[in-house]
Amino acid sequence: MGAASAHPLAGTGGGALPVRPRRLRSTAALRRLVTDVRLHPSDLVLPLFVREGTTEPQPIRSMPGVVQHTRTSLLAAAREAVAAGVGGLMLFGVPERRDALGSGADDPDGVLNVALADLRDALGDDTVLMADLCLDEFTDHGHCGVLDPAGRVDNDATLERYASMALAQAAAGAHLLGPSGMMDGQIGHLRAVLDAAGRADVGLLAYAVKYASAFYGPFREAVDSQLSGDRRTYQQDPAANVAEALREVRLDLAEGADLVMVKPGLPYLDVVRAVADVADVPVAAYQVSGEYAMVEFAAAAGAVDRERAALESLLALRRAGAQVVLTYWALEAAQRWLG
Repeated sequence: MGAASAHPLAGTGGGALPVRPRRLRSTAALRRLVTDVRLHPSDLVLPLFVREGTTEPQPIRSMPGVVQHTRTSLLAAAREAVAAGVGGLMLFGVPERRDALGSGADDPDGVLNVALADLRDALGDDTVLMADLCLDEFTDHGHCGVLDPAGRVDNDATLERYASMALAQAAAGAHLLGPSGMMDGQIGHLRAVLDAAGRADVGLLAYAVKYASAFYGPFREAVDSQLSGDRRTYQQDPAANVAEALREVRLDLAEGADLVMVKPGLPYLDVVRAVADVADVPVAAYQVSGEYAMVEFAAAAGAVDRERAALESLLALRRAGAQVVLTYWALEAAQRWLG
């Protein structure tokens, strides 16, 4: 059979291989030319924390480089992010006082709503101003909703608190509201309330798939969470099947979600991909505090290259199908890594 029997890819070391994928990886210019996943500052959203009653930014021990802002430092950080081309800002409030109903959440003079108004007055429509719409930062029990006499989260009573919170955040100037409590029917209820109040212009970023994850640990410090117990009865089970996630997404889409989000991001890349395959609205992923902290502490220990690891993780989320990525590296990525 001789030469005719040789495998078509058999090489002699002299160039006989007809298929050489490495050709397109041989220079940086070639790699840029053929890439099918790109990361731009406008794809990124920077989460920011504002703390009531503080006169100086407060470092968050478990999130190196992240702080609880004062109203003044928050505005400076927001201006810097907008100047760098970051696509949006997600704001979280840390109040001085909490109660069972989370009364500070819909108080026009509460820390979150005052900060939203500050940013909207200063920045107008130059960025997409997003607000976390959840009670957990404002309740003395740390849960995302109102508790019933048995200590369980009351879904429907919580929806009424969310509605009041939504109207307060809309009045303060938020472009997008991020209901993150995983209450049944929250998107439909909020859409109806906003529309009835003449606020059809305010969008809803649905936390459609939010897991009861171990990766939220540093965030609990960031918002001084008062949580006792866990949120497994209303957030999704990390061990559950993808069908449950897709059911949640379809419900939120039917109820009027403008975007849908998966949270956390990296541990759930398969879910991000599955959601992107069915959603007809933009898909977001939240690279949560624990994901950020893992890289930061590993880099501090000399275990990984910080910039490369951070960028690789962001690209993984984009490649999985997220058009929008919430990340604590948004500003640094925009200023230094994506130039």
